[in-house]
Amino acid sequence: MSPLPFPVRIAAGLVVTAVEQARELPRHAVELPVTAVSQALQVSMRLQQKVTELAIKGDRALGALRPADEVPSWATFDDDIPDLSLPEPQPVTDPRNGTVSSLRPARSGIPISRPERPAGTSNRAEATTGAPYAVPEYPTMTVPQLRGKLRTLSVDDLSDLLAWETAHENRPAYVTMLTNRIATLSQEK
Repeated sequence: MSPLPFPVRIAAGLVVTAVEQARELPRHAVELPVTAVSQALQVSMRLQQKVTELAIKGDRALGALRPADEVPSWATFDDDIPDLSLPEPQPVTDPRNGTVSSLRPARSGIPISRPERPAGTSNRAEATTGAPYAVPEYPTMTVPQLRGKLRTLSVDDLSDLLAWETAHENRPAYVTMLTNRIATLSQEK
């Protein structure tokens, strides 16, 4: 059998394609609104990109013709505003291993050591377990557990914890957290 002429084969391919497209028409009809919206959004975004590119090119061209002020009079930057809230962290040498750390900020006016509590207010847990009075479970607490407990403690309790921490384990993360909380509460007064 001899092959059919090329135009006949093309016509047969077109008929088969038309039948396949007709079978897929219900699925395409459901997808049509989503496809139309998607294409409209794409065209809109491309148009916005082109307009923005043109504006940038125009800014560059106009900037070359007319140089702008170094710093506009209305502009303020974070570097221009002095930070009065906290002093800069000071390097601290850890006595246990001799490493230098800047985690513990040097602050003034925050009591680290406090006088002993009156005899009637001492807690047996402190005497027996060596834990601080304010939070007996403190030695076993993790940083997130301590962070959750900080808002419920007074400045006196926080000072007790800080004094205990510096006298016992002296962990930089704990000391920093307690010091920052004491500073925050002291500023609120």
